[in-house]
Amino acid sequence: METNNTYLESCKKQFLYYKTLGEKAIEQLEPEQLFVSVNEDTNSIAIIIQHLAGNMLSRWTDFLTTDGEKEWRNRDSEFDEKINTKEDLLIYWQKGWDCLFNALNPLVDRDLSTIIYIRNEGHTVMEAINRQLAHYPYHIGQIVFYAKMLKKTEWNSLSIPKNKSNSYNAEKFSKDKSIKNFTDDELNRLK
Repeated sequence: METNNTYLESCKKQFLYYKTLGEKAIEQLEPEQLFVSVNEDTNSIAIIIQHLAGNMLSRWTDFLTTDGEKEWRNRDSEFDEKINTKEDLLIYWQKGWDCLFNALNPLVDRDLSTIIYIRNEGHTVMEAINRQLAHYPYHIGQIVFYAKMLKKTEWNSLSIPKNKSNSYNAEKFSKDKSIKNFTDDELNRLK
C-alpha cells in the first residue's frame, strides 16, 4: 500500500468519524434543542451545522479547479438562523458531507502536491485537506459539548465513558498488536 493512499484513506475515515460523532450527538437531542443559544455571542447547533455545510460546499465544489471561497458563498449569513427544522438541517448537513466525499474520493497520490487556492492563498491539496481536518472537528467538538449540556436525560457517551478507561484499555491490550486506523473500531462502536 502506498504511503499517500494510506494518507487519503486515513483522511476519509477521519472525516467520516467526525461526521458520525456529530450525528450521534444530534440524534440525542429534541429538535428544538438544536436551536438553543445560551447568549447572543453563542451559536446554536443549528448555526454551527449551517456554517459547516456552507464551508464544505464552498471548499469542496470544484475542489481542484476553483478557489475554495466561492463567490456565491455568503459566510456571514451562515450565522443567521435560516433553517428551522431538524429535518432540513440534516439534509443540508448531508449535502455538505456529500460534496466533501465526492471531491475526496477520486483523489490520487499525484493530486496531493497540486496547488489549490482558498481566498487566493495557495495550498497543496494535502494542506487544504489538513486545514479542513482541523476546522471540522473543532466545530463538531462544539456540537458534541453543547449537545451534552442540553441533553435532558442520560447522555449516551460518544467516547470512552467516564470511569471506564481501565476496562477500555484492558480490552484493547488483550488483543494482538495490529496496524489499522483508530476509526475502524470507533465507527463500529458508534453504530
